[in-house]
Amino acid sequence: MLTRLGSVLIALVLLAGCGGAGASGNQGQPSALTLTGPATARIADEDVRPIATGVQPRLPVTVRSHDGAEVRITSVDRIVAVDLYGTLGEIVFSLGLGRHLVGRDSATGFPSAAHVPVVTSGGHDLNAEAILDLNPTVVLTDTSIGPPEVQQQLRASGIPVVYFNPRRTLAAVPDHIRSVAAALGVPDVGEKLIASVNGEIAAARALATPGTRPPRLTFLYVRGSAGVYLMAGPGSGADEMIKAVGAVDVGTDIKLGKPFVSITSEGLLNAAPDVILVMSAGLASVGGIDGLLRVPGVAQTPAGQARRIVDIDDTDLLSFGPRVGRTITALATVLYGGR
Repeated sequence: MLTRLGSVLIALVLLAGCGGAGASGNQGQPSALTLTGPATARIADEDVRPIATGVQPRLPVTVRSHDGAEVRITSVDRIVAVDLYGTLGEIVFSLGLGRHLVGRDSATGFPSAAHVPVVTSGGHDLNAEAILDLNPTVVLTDTSIGPPEVQQQLRASGIPVVYFNPRRTLAAVPDHIRSVAAALGVPDVGEKLIASVNGEIAAARALATPGTRPPRLTFLYVRGSAGVYLMAGPGSGADEMIKAVGAVDVGTDIKLGKPFVSITSEGLLNAAPDVILVMSAGLASVGGIDGLLRVPGVAQTPAGQARRIVDIDDTDLLSFGPRVGRTITALATVLYGGR
């Protein structure tokens, strides 16, 4: 079954394919790459480590939800956190309130959350009955997940439902943490977490080698069983991660007009990526490296010719949660520090 992420990406596809300008810039300089073949980027610690323990929320609080509603929260004893990428659940645990999380999405997959019931079904759709059965005192969500009727049903039931900005950028990470911390009555803990995350991001960025030609990367979203083959462009979220490791996002460079477009041979050859980035489950769905190389155009790119294919866990790349610095570090280590 096609995941909801796949459905969201398909909705963004530019049917005309991957047009745009050709590869650009600094081709005469030596590349910073040390990667010579396929690799898997793994973050150093998959689990979430709370920034504080024994956290005591200060309640009640009233916050403005991203949809404009004023929401009053009187208890965070039973939290449900659901979005498409697992970001909200990760923030709850990082703030030291994981003991109060009673429901999660399937993307909240780190070990500490494994015991928490999943309240999404099928293609990551919200399951109203599963959520209501948990008697939550607050639901944290955003517009990346749906259907909207279920979110409206939850709010109509009297449960405080807080929407958050679904923007997938590094610049949005501090505001996202700050907003969740405010809704849960722990603003001071939120500021402490933001300082820690900013430090990890800065350290990860420093791993890129200055003064050399930045490598050209593209992120391909592939789901072979569903026939989904997309190339990422500006606004995909992957473009932010690629730039964070000091690389050129080729989808942005060739001026793709949408966050995701259908892969074409012409588009890939025009983009000329040095490295192709994919999600691990997506790579498996097309039969691994050899299967990806059979996608039209992939084998003819510099990345395909050298088999420089980097896969990363599906729940890590686009989360933009408190572990984002670790994800950047994992990618930079693969690209510049050998395998």
